[in-house]
Parts: sequence; C-alpha cells; structure tokens
Amino acid sequence: MNRSEPLDHLEHLDKELVEELAQVARVTIREELREQTRKQRRTAVLYGASGAAALYAGGAVVVAVGLALAIGLPGWAAALITGALMAAVAFALRASAHSSSSEHHPRPPHRVVGGTPPVAPPGGLGMPYPPIPKNPPETPADLDDPRR
Repeated sequence: MNRSEPLDHLEHLDKELVEELAQVARVTIREELREQTRKQRRTAVLYGASGAAALYAGGAVVVAVGLALAIGLPGWAAALITGALMAAVAFALRASAHSSSSEHHPRPPHRVVGGTPPVAPPGGLGMPYPPIPKNPPETPADLDDPRR
C-alpha cells in the first residue's frame, strides 16, 4: 500500500486553503494600501494648498513693499529696489538650502578604514593616475639657458 494514497483526498483541500489564504492576503493588503494612499493624498493636497497660499501671501507682501517705497520714490525705483530685495532673499534661501544639503550627505573618509587603498582601480586597468616625475620637464628654453 502506497503511503500517499490516504492523503490524496486531502490534496484539493490544501490547494483550496492556499488559494483562500492568498485571496484574504490580497484583499487585506489592497485595503491597507488604499487607506495609506488616501491619507497621503490628503496630506499632499494640504501641502500644495499651503504652498499656493504662501506664494500669494509673499506676492502681496512684495507689492506692499513696492507701494510703500513708491511713496517717496518714483515707481520704477521702488520696483527695482523691491526686485533687488527679492533677489537677495532668493539667494539667501538658495545658499541655506545648499549648505543644509551638504550636511546630509557625508563625505567619504580621507583614508581607507581598516587598511590601505588599493594600488590599482578595481577594474584592473592599471594605475589610478599617472606617476609624478621627480624632476620638472625640460623645455627648449631650459636647454638654451647658459646657466645650466
């Protein structure tokens, strides 16, 4: 008597159980992802609306500064000064963003930790840079120099 014969009638139960478990897992994961994306979409919309409102508020402030300057100056001078102020603010913001981005990306160490750097690149293409000569190269002017 073959040992697998008594279990043959259970084989279809295993397949059905696996299919049912897979279906339940798919449905659960799909519902979880929908809920997460719904929350993220709402957050993204609120951030976008906040940015748009801040842009309009900044524009209103710039117009107010220009109009305040226009009280004592011609309109073109007030606009020029306002534009220069906005350029300075933009430059300062760019500089601060540039410095903060370099803080998040660590620089590679100046030496190899735990050993010495390889003599040749990993590709085996020879030396990583040409050797430095001991003496500077001679030029035709050097050869004509009587002091040599």
